[in-house]
Amino acid sequence: MVLLTIITMVALIVEQRKGEKLEEEAKRIEVTDTDLPDVAVADFRKLKTTLGGDQREMVLIPAGPFIMGGGPEGDFDEHPQRVVYLDAYYMDIYEVTNADYRRFAKMLKRPFPEIPVFEDDVRLLQKDRQPVVGVMWTDAFAYCKWAGNRLPTEAEWEKAARGEGGRIWPWGDAFSLKLANGRGEEDGFKYSAPVGSYPGGRGPYGLYDMAGNVSEWVSDWYDQFYYKKSPAKNPKGPENPDISKVVVYRGGSYHSIPHDVRTSKRFGGAHPERGESTVGFRCARDAE
Repeated sequence: MVLLTIITMVALIVEQRKGEKLEEEAKRIEVTDTDLPDVAVADFRKLKTTLGGDQREMVLIPAGPFIMGGGPEGDFDEHPQRVVYLDAYYMDIYEVTNADYRRFAKMLKRPFPEIPVFEDDVRLLQKDRQPVVGVMWTDAFAYCKWAGNRLPTEAEWEKAARGEGGRIWPWGDAFSLKLANGRGEEDGFKYSAPVGSYPGGRGPYGLYDMAGNVSEWVSDWYDQFYYKKSPAKNPKGPENPDISKVVVYRGGSYHSIPHDVRTSKRFGGAHPERGESTVGFRCARDAE
């Protein structure tokens, strides 16, 4: 019992220091509520798009290399930062909405997801244009399969968010409250926003809400040391799920600080059969 008490106290101290470190890091990040950072204006009309089986618009992410992982600002499981090559694929431009998921649930006679551990009225998260939350990883997997698609890998999600050059956030390297829906109401929303509410926060491929709003399931099982041994071409996560019984989600949410809506930020520890009030998804598909 004494040993267990000591171990517990040490764990609490470690977690407290970790929290303090994140708070200090968050304070150092430049947050502007009036001036927008310089954002390269892209002509998204030139991007190639298609429709998924659910009739939702997807954009082509071209084949090629990109910088994956965190730089000096990154957490330990985002290292080493390295160059990864991906084959071409398509990615949903928007997060899957409540209206999208209701159509799927009605056609397949599946229940609409329950939203756990939410301190307010859950109906505040369930308007048609808001991203669906409460979906388990298995639900997201089933939806994407029904739509003729699949969940993106971690690598695919990250390239779609940041492009080839390793941007810290989808739009660049300076954070702004006007470009993403994170913690607090200064960005205009207490909880999730209708998808596409931050057009200035799009990355090089024109995808909306890749930083904040809701986090998004990806297909990979979580391994904190995976980046040290992952292949340099089309990494798909640990091959043996026994390494980790939990899956990954990316992107941060309306409850996240700027540090946690970075394009390279990884969230592990989520059970595939438990939904969260801050986690939704979007789908990907191989390019023919």
